[in-house]
Amino acid sequence: MQRLKRQFATAFPYSIESPAVTSRRLLKAAEAIREVVSSAIVTELRDPRVQNVTVVGVEVTPDMREAKVRVSIMGPPNKQDLCLRGLENAAGFLQSRIADRIDTRYTPKLRFVIDKGLQNAMAVGELLEQLRREREDQAAQKAGEADQESHEPRVDDVSHASPAPLNPNLDSSG
Repeated sequence: MQRLKRQFATAFPYSIESPAVTSRRLLKAAEAIREVVSSAIVTELRDPRVQNVTVVGVEVTPDMREAKVRVSIMGPPNKQDLCLRGLENAAGFLQSRIADRIDTRYTPKLRFVIDKGLQNAMAVGELLEQLRREREDQAAQKAGEADQESHEPRVDDVSHASPAPLNPNLDSSG
């Protein structure tokens, strides 16, 4: 038997047990699970707690017995927690949908995790927008100060004063 395995391994270096094929298989399974779960949440799940949910990604264990589903939930933290509990309660229903649509030896047990990536990106975007507004305000303020300086008479500006005589000994009055 060992001899047969060695012969098979030399004849077919990329067998089913190869890490490259395994990771590709897991990636395909994870993507299929993501599609099934996201479409089931949108079209079939009737739990009022589950709203504004986006399935960001799925990570599957190598034995395909567990899957971590990363979700993004819009709303305040208390609504996010409520929605996450609703998803956890609906995990059995979602697992049955996965079993119906994907032919695997095991149906993975779903575990839901809130993904903060989109929220962090939105927060960074808001900070950048605030920074841009502050810079625009500073530039407008500097431009306003420059305009005020150009309209205020300066002490060294002698264009409006009468010209001083060239020779102080020559006085026109006397």
